[in-house]
Formats: sequence, structure tokens, C-alpha cells
Amino acid sequence: MSNDTKNGSTNPNPASSNFLRGIIEADLAAGKHEKRVGKDGQPLPTVITRFPPEPNGYLHIGHAKSICLNFGLARDYAGRCNLRFDDTNPTKEEQEYVDTIIDSVKWLGFDWKDGDKEHLYFASDYFDQLYAMAEYLITAGHAYVDSQSADDMQKNRGNFGEAGKNSPFRDRPAAESLDMFRRMKAGEFKDGEHILRAKIDMASPNMNMRDPAIYRIRHAHHHRTGDKWCVYPMYDYAHPLEDAIENITHSICTLEFQDHRPFYDWILERTAEGGFFNKPLPHQYEFARLNLTYAITSKRKLLQLVEENIVDGWDDPRMPTIVGIRRRGFTPESIQLFAERIGVAKVDSWIDMSTLEGALRDDLDEKAPRAIAVLRPLKLIIDNFPEGETVECSAPVHPHHPERGNRTFPISKELWIEQEDFMEVPSKGYFRLFPGNKVRLRYGYVVECVGADKDADGNIIAVHCTYFPDSKSGTEGSANYKVKGNLHWVSAAHALEAEVRLYDRLFTDAQPDAGGKDFKLALNPNSKEIVKAFVEPGVSAVQPDEKLQFERHGYFVADRVDSKAGKPVFNRVVTLKDGWGK
Repeated sequence: MSNDTKNGSTNPNPASSNFLRGIIEADLAAGKHEKRVGKDGQPLPTVITRFPPEPNGYLHIGHAKSICLNFGLARDYAGRCNLRFDDTNPTKEEQEYVDTIIDSVKWLGFDWKDGDKEHLYFASDYFDQLYAMAEYLITAGHAYVDSQSADDMQKNRGNFGEAGKNSPFRDRPAAESLDMFRRMKAGEFKDGEHILRAKIDMASPNMNMRDPAIYRIRHAHHHRTGDKWCVYPMYDYAHPLEDAIENITHSICTLEFQDHRPFYDWILERTAEGGFFNKPLPHQYEFARLNLTYAITSKRKLLQLVEENIVDGWDDPRMPTIVGIRRRGFTPESIQLFAERIGVAKVDSWIDMSTLEGALRDDLDEKAPRAIAVLRPLKLIIDNFPEGETVECSAPVHPHHPERGNRTFPISKELWIEQEDFMEVPSKGYFRLFPGNKVRLRYGYVVECVGADKDADGNIIAVHCTYFPDSKSGTEGSANYKVKGNLHWVSAAHALEAEVRLYDRLFTDAQPDAGGKDFKLALNPNSKEIVKAFVEPGVSAVQPDEKLQFERHGYFVADRVDSKAGKPVFNRVVTLKDGWGK
């Protein structure tokens, strides 16, 4: 995890590490949070984390890492993790996003219960308290109402090489600012006409400390509070106070908030001085966000993919959204395994997509029952097989778990095989079907190719062979036949027709939007292919969201939206081996 994004390097197999565990264990050893009690007088857990999404979009794989981190740490140290929605911007937030976020966290295997109590919260739960704290900051001389225009505020803020200038309203008397703030709340002013700012230091080298805005006027309907409020707290103001209200011990966020930490500490110290909170106060810790190759996680760019119909919606199985990877066929356990393997670092790095896919293969290999599918069918006719007869063949449900039993399927005169399993003129090292060659039909008989039928254009439309009745797999006679080829097949008369969607990576460039590149130029034209396949008849009972391995082809899932009993639609989750970069 030490590779830095500056050199563009990737690390496909990073060593798992987590510096946050060391911090938590040191705090536990020191008894830092042992004597705290809640409002009910009951002892609080010594570790309380939180996952604080803004309900303004769909979560993606980066959020999944944060979910696993925050809920996983709380679980491992006998604490709790709160799910809290930072719903402070009513113009971008919707109940739809709240619902999908709740569903995604649950799907990943976590909940926000501590005993019988659920710890599901919203910033809007605390609007009255946040407003009261803002009034206190004004009366204590730590905040003021600024009436500059947005352009003037931006101009007077300065830049990294130039100190900012004090607002002409910075020394506005506290009583006047308090009156104006209350009138802002009462709806007397238009959006942007005034704003409440913290009074810190306009010359600070940290731009976030140059009198940051803490309340804005926004006449907008809120999805939970309706039209009660027309002033809303800024995220940087609300977030640390929400942490303190919820008695968070370790507030974990990504590196882009590192420069915001001084304000996080400042606002908590000031409100603690006002008697709103007791020490120890929450502490913010930053970790490197997930940079995953062959993917993008920008909300704006993901929205662009959806709105321009480049993908089939937020849950398109090629999307890195949690709803997308869930529909693709990823399992919660594979995501947790991935998060554990990549660890938690303080320095940005790139994680190769193969690490995510490897965790998925490792999880599905043990779980997924096996089946046979022919994705690009070619008719194989066994000329000497009795017309209208069938013979039952048997194969293990899972080759490593004999206790799961066997599955059976018939062999008949006409079969489907893969197109690539026949060559009229074989290339060097080709051991499958060609005239005069013998192969074994997997779990069935040895056959010898005797020719092929062609259409008027010279295309192969059927292959002919003869079979050896004493060569059936599992019988004594099978040992008398030594062949190199072993083909997968299904009976044409009994196979179930199925739509199969062959999904691959959405981009061909490992870093599709790095350095200001147009990510759409890196779209993979082969990221989705739909084929009409034939699968062994037992697959007809598969349920939506059920995973299995199609032998030879990879891991597949019955699509959770489109698959129906007797009419399955399968998504390829991942191939059996990583074929990228080879």
C-alpha cells in the first residue's frame, strides 16, 4: 500500500494493514473512553464509529470500503457503528437515496443495532441543536453574519499565496448578528443575501480556517423536515457536531478531509467551552480512499454514464456502484474479503481490479454449485447413438464437496458443443474435435469425429461423430480410452435456452480519468455481449440472485431483476482466471 498515485504505479497484491487498529488499541489500553455515559446514564461503548453518507446519490465500491472499515472496527472492538445521513443540502437529497443506502449497508452484512436499540440517525434530527449552537457561537464572539456578495467573499478569501481580507461585516456587533441570524431563520431574506461565518483567522495558511461559512439561506423543501427550515448548516460545521452529539470516539474519513481537521477540532473546542459537550471529544482520522483500476468513482461521471445511456442505469452490472456490483453477482463476503486484503493506509495508491476479482473468485469457488453451459452453440450429432434414446450422466454438484451430492442430466443423439471445440483443419496443439480425432464428452462417452456439415457459404453448421458405448465415464470400460480432449456439452433435446450477458470491465484504460483524460474515450466496446446459450436442464430451477459456476466459462448469477423461473437470464460475474494484462 505504499505506492503513490504520483508515479502512476499499481499494486495488485497489497499487504493488508490497518493503522487505525493501532490507534484504537492504544486508546483502549489508556482507558481514554472508559468512563463516558449516555444521556440515559448508561455506560457508552469504548469504541463508537459512524458511516455518514450524504443521501445525494448511489454508493460505490469506495463507500463499500468505508462501510466495511467503520462497521468492521466497531464489530471487532465490541463497539457500535452508527449509520447517519448527513442530509444538510435539501436541493440534492432524496428519500430514494436514503432507501438504497440503507439497503446497501444491510446487504454488505452490517447493521446499526446495539442490543435492542437501532442507531440510525440523520443530521436533520439535530437541526434544532445545531441552530442553538450557532446562536451560542454568535453571542460568544465566534461567529458573525456576513452580508457580502458571493463574489466579494470569494475575492476577499485570498489564495494559497495571499492572505484573505476581513469582511467589512466581521466586527458586526454580536447582538446585530444574532438578530439577523434569527431573521434569516424566519425567512426574511433571499438565498445568498446573508451567510453565517465562523470568526477564526482570515490570514490562516489553511484556507479552511479563513472564516468558513457555517449556515446558509436555502429556501428549499427538505425530504424529512419539509419547509420548517430555510437556513441549513454547512457540512463542515454540522459533521463534527453530529459526531459529538452521538458520542463518536473515532471519526474516520478519507484524506481529502485532512485539511478540514483543524476546523473540526476548532468547532468542537468552542462548543465544548459553551457547555454543549464533555471531553474527551471525538477525533478525526484520515485514510486513503480507494483508487481502483479500470473504474471511476466520481459521482458526476457516474451520473454522466447513466444520463447519456452509456450504461443501463445505476445498477448496470458494469457500474462500480454497490447496486451494480450486487446485480453483477458479487457477494457481501467477497467485498469484505477485498476490504480486508487491501488494508487501510495513509497514502493514496492504486489497487488493481484483479485484487477485487480475486477475492470474488476465492469466495465463489467454495460456494458455487457447478453446471454446464454452452455459450456459442454448435450442433454435434452422434451418428450411431440410438434415435430417441437417452442415457443418464452424473457429475458432482461441487467437486470439492462430495457431501453436496451429484447432479444428473441426459445424453442423446444430438448435443450442443462450443463452436471453438471443432476445427476442420486443426492448429498445432489442438486436441479437441477434428476429423479422425477422439475426445471425451465430459461425464459421458468417448467419441470420434467423422466429418461436418456446411451451409451454402461454407460455414460449419453441424459436426458428426460416432461414440463408443463401453467408454462411459464412471464405468470400467472408460479406463481403456486415453484421449487428450475433454468437451463440455448439453443435450439439444433437453437443454434449457437462456440469455447470458457476458460482462467485462467497463474501461480498457487502467486509469480512465487520470490527468484530466476524457474517460469516455477509454470505454470498452466489449464490456457487454448478450448471447443465446444452452444450459443443462437442472438449471431451470435456479432462483434470481443464485450463483453458480458454468464449468470452463466462469462464475455466473441469475439476474436479480430479469431472471424468471424456467426462463433464466444469467450475468457473468467473473471469469475463472484473470485474462487482463496477459
